[in-house]
Amino acid sequence: MQSVSFFTTKTNRQLAYHLTDGLMPGVVFLGGFKSDMNGTKALHLENWARAQGRVFLRFDYSGHGASSGNFTDGAIGEWAADAAEIITALTKGPQLIVGSSMGGWIALLLARKMPEKFAGLVTIAAAPDFTEDSMWAGFDASQRAELATMGHVSLPSDYDEPYIITQKLITEGRDNLVLRAPLPLPFPVRFLQGTDDADVDMSVALKLLHHATGPNIRLTLIKGADHRFSDETCLAATEQAISDVFSVIA
Repeated sequence: MQSVSFFTTKTNRQLAYHLTDGLMPGVVFLGGFKSDMNGTKALHLENWARAQGRVFLRFDYSGHGASSGNFTDGAIGEWAADAAEIITALTKGPQLIVGSSMGGWIALLLARKMPEKFAGLVTIAAAPDFTEDSMWAGFDASQRAELATMGHVSLPSDYDEPYIITQKLITEGRDNLVLRAPLPLPFPVRFLQGTDDADVDMSVALKLLHHATGPNIRLTLIKGADHRFSDETCLAATEQAISDVFSVIA
């Protein structure tokens, strides 16, 4: 089994990662909210990249998986900073960035911050601005009051224990919104979305498609796919999207 390596950020966060050597441009996988680098999609794409002979990087944000820190201490801006630092330090030249769910939002933040590191972008059920448009917008008056007085609120989850949503997560999310200002993506982009996604509605993908600007942006809808996007059909669609981007930049 591949051993876990650790990268130390400028703020002394210890980020767990796996880096596979190979051809450039490489592939970087950005995971979702409270997920880790050992998920089905990350491992499948690592095996795919290895078979293609390409560099592949997967890692855990701080407070996720094997990385240091507590999940409830983090927020979108800090996790985006983790991604920016580790990608800059461990990869050479532009990369094909694959962002899943929250990782899609983080990828869009990075595209705005460091577009020179992007050879292309593939998102899987991207969830831009979800702290504001999904969480905050969905809170009732009692939940908003609890968040203000207690500093956190608990939300049910279909994946693990309940999500603890902090005031920091909501507040910092507002400083990192990407659908309220121009979003240029000057490289090949493929958005993937399931029509039966109960966590990120299909309308979010359509909004993102209309909002982003760039010379080569496409959205693929997979009928019946849910948010996990991890069955054989969805994994094959992800492989195809990555291959499509590589064929454009070759």
